[in-house]
Amino acid sequence: MRIQTFPALVVCLFLAGCAQENKDATLEDLYTREVKFPDGAAIRAEALYKPFDIARGMMFRDSLAADRGMLFLNSTPDVRKAWMYNVRIPLDIIWMDGNRIITEIVANVPPCTAPKASQCPNYGTTRSQFMLEVNAGFAAKHNLKPGIRLEF
Repeated sequence: MRIQTFPALVVCLFLAGCAQENKDATLEDLYTREVKFPDGAAIRAEALYKPFDIARGMMFRDSLAADRGMLFLNSTPDVRKAWMYNVRIPLDIIWMDGNRIITEIVANVPPCTAPKASQCPNYGTTRSQFMLEVNAGFAAKHNLKPGIRLEF
């Protein structure tokens, strides 16, 4: 009986030790990443990597906190288009290459109120791997430009 109890005790002690290291971590931390900007600003961005989540993006949201964003994580670079169908707030959209260097910014993109998705314009012309959506005006406020590297 003692031999069976020992492995369970070791696992419990290991898990307890792990919990102590991350006592300030929250469930939200599992789905977000901190994005740091050259001026010292930082936001917490929802990290999306599943195709369904990437396709939905910011749809149906009425607001975005000033210190929040949405980060699209793709496994390979490609020309990534964005659109604003069913997005209710204006955004700045920032594309980055695999090295996290900004390749394109489209600022102050308005919501698309067209009745059909096919009637909404597409944005994005450069090859990129990552895309960040933030509140409209954020890129100008933090002096973001192509060629600047972001940390996440």
